[in-house]
Amino acid sequence: MKYVSTRDKARQVDAAQAIVAGLSHEGGLYVPEDFPSFSADRIESMAGMTYAARAGEVLSAYLTDYTRQEIDECVAGAYAAERFGDDPAPLKAVGDMHVLELWHGPTHAFKDMALQMLPRLMTRAMKKTGVDQQVFILVATSGDTGKAALEGFCDVEGTQVGVFYPVDGVSPAQKLQMITQEGKNVHVCAVKGNFDDAQTGVKRIFGDDAFAKELAEKGYVLSSANSINWGRLVPQVAYYFSAYADLLKTGAIRMGQEVNFCVPTGNFGNILAAYYAKRMGLPVGRLVCASNANNVLFDFIEQGVYDANRPFHKTTSPSMDILVSSNLERLLFELCGRDDAQVSAWMQALRTGGEYTVDAGTRAALQESFSAGWAGDETALAAISRVNAECGYTMDPHTAVAWAVAEQYRKATGDARPMVIVSTASPYKFGRSVLTALEGAAAAEKLDEFACSDELERVSGLPMPRTLRELPTKKKRHNDVVEPASMPDEVRLWAK
Repeated sequence: MKYVSTRDKARQVDAAQAIVAGLSHEGGLYVPEDFPSFSADRIESMAGMTYAARAGEVLSAYLTDYTRQEIDECVAGAYAAERFGDDPAPLKAVGDMHVLELWHGPTHAFKDMALQMLPRLMTRAMKKTGVDQQVFILVATSGDTGKAALEGFCDVEGTQVGVFYPVDGVSPAQKLQMITQEGKNVHVCAVKGNFDDAQTGVKRIFGDDAFAKELAEKGYVLSSANSINWGRLVPQVAYYFSAYADLLKTGAIRMGQEVNFCVPTGNFGNILAAYYAKRMGLPVGRLVCASNANNVLFDFIEQGVYDANRPFHKTTSPSMDILVSSNLERLLFELCGRDDAQVSAWMQALRTGGEYTVDAGTRAALQESFSAGWAGDETALAAISRVNAECGYTMDPHTAVAWAVAEQYRKATGDARPMVIVSTASPYKFGRSVLTALEGAAAAEKLDEFACSDELERVSGLPMPRTLRELPTKKKRHNDVVEPASMPDEVRLWAK
């Protein structure tokens, strides 16, 4: 299978080339030239498979320049029991909905599902494409991607990994996870501003031909571990198939029955993977896009107008505090009939004016598959409290946003199809917020973040992951803070 750029569909590359490059040279994102089709029999057969075997089925359909043996080796290593336990993506019945837990990996966030896989795909891609330079992985993070990338690429031969995060835009646990990271090839720096400032700075570095030449002279080629990289996105498709297979396995649905997914998302990659699964034949009903107060995606799906010119809100679900959703470009490419010139025009309008409006046909195609809702902090924290009291289940704030939006959607539409809530992080990454939701503000106000987590463990009965418990005692290794304009200079220091 070949891959084409969303801004130049005449440009075709193999999967390995797309994974090493990250972005196309003109700034477009790589997408598959078509979607593989999975029959009902093939999907039903997944019910008897392990998660790794399910992932292997999905990845082998896309990564056709990898052998099946290579893919099986990658998934076996990525989803080994010592990293994820017995089930990397358990599906749990909670009340009258199901929750797909994607946070049982080493950093306790859903990004592990892809970022334990990407380094394995990347090292093989380097060999396939004859890259004899070091690959410099550059990442902007709103909290979870950064640590997952650092963990995934730590001391991987032939790579360096650099992470930029908004200085006040991540939780204390997320920050400590990054700045205490060990490894000879890892680099971390805070950026003065929000996630969009960090993401824009990384995109500018990728688009600077002179900077790329400068790094090449030092022996490096740039690539990305954000979900703009196809090797980051394609592993995410697998867990939607796995959720459906588990529903079949438990008898919750029959084969062919449509299932709705409600996904908390900021950069749009997580819900885009669900759309790709639907295009492959997975019986998906509605894809419900859940936003927090930074509800630019809600407005876009409702109105067809993407307007990033709005106040930026710092919320209790910081990984969704994003106004420029990079992966939406891939969806637009599909919805507008793969018109690369039109996609380029929309992205140019966003870059120069902060907004664009899609045509009526594209808007109709968008609303054919997607619904949207949003929930502010108060609503999300109330959902944490209510679900804990009624179901004995403890959620993080991002999952709570999705839960609240799923309830809104069901009430507004009467849609009774099975609903799967995609749960993206352990509650212990946001201990203060979750404790506040369960016990009130007074219970948390005199405690630091980690004391809040200790108290949360007592209150909820949910065991705290050992790696999060140990965070306060770890050495802080990465303390740099820069203005967005100085990000290239920071990369120069890393690439000495």
